[in-house]
Amino acid sequence: MIPWLLLDTAEVPDGGGTLRLMQRGREFSIMAGATELMNSRLSGSEEALAALASARLRACAAPHLLIGGLGMGFTLRAALAAFGTDARIEVAELVPEVVAWARGPMAELHGDSLEDPRVRLWNGDVSALIRSQATAYDAILLDVDNGPDGLTRAANDALYDAAGLRAALRALRPGGLLAVWSSGPDAGFTQRLKRGGFAVEEVRVRANGKRGGARHVIWIATKPGGRG
Repeated sequence: MIPWLLLDTAEVPDGGGTLRLMQRGREFSIMAGATELMNSRLSGSEEALAALASARLRACAAPHLLIGGLGMGFTLRAALAAFGTDARIEVAELVPEVVAWARGPMAELHGDSLEDPRVRLWNGDVSALIRSQATAYDAILLDVDNGPDGLTRAANDALYDAAGLRAALRALRPGGLLAVWSSGPDAGFTQRLKRGGFAVEEVRVRANGKRGGARHVIWIATKPGGRG
């Protein structure tokens, strides 16, 4: 068995603890304490986040997307493959070292996704970016922390509480959607989405797509209104 090697560490802002980038052969893992947040061999549910959004935005011309969390880039690369050349994709990543890892030890995994002309990378808290916008996005895709039940950063709760959902609703265009990845179900979050004015679908996905793996959840929450 090839041992895991520690490549680097990163402090999450606002007391969110320490991330560790690990490598074993060609496999990478990002850990928070004893919890694995992501693994380069398990990409199915993160890719589904983009695939589910693109399937619902087929009729949208020049879609404008916001992805919260770069991670290992699975959602970004799936979005680039699913959306056309007229798409604009903003990626908000809170931890600068995660971007450095994407351009350094995990560069082969990320490919040329960060250099794609459709992509704009923003280093900061995605919740602050959402709060600063009004009717700006056709889709907001959140793959932040462990989902609504966060593990690494208490400030992430502001994305998923009632005020955070009001901000997301305001930032979306009519008919736009908020897609949220989670490691597991959360009935309370489903109800908050509904009370916040969204039409809600709860989709079960597998960590490794058709090959199985752990069961994860993606909420597709749509803002009422036509696209005009």
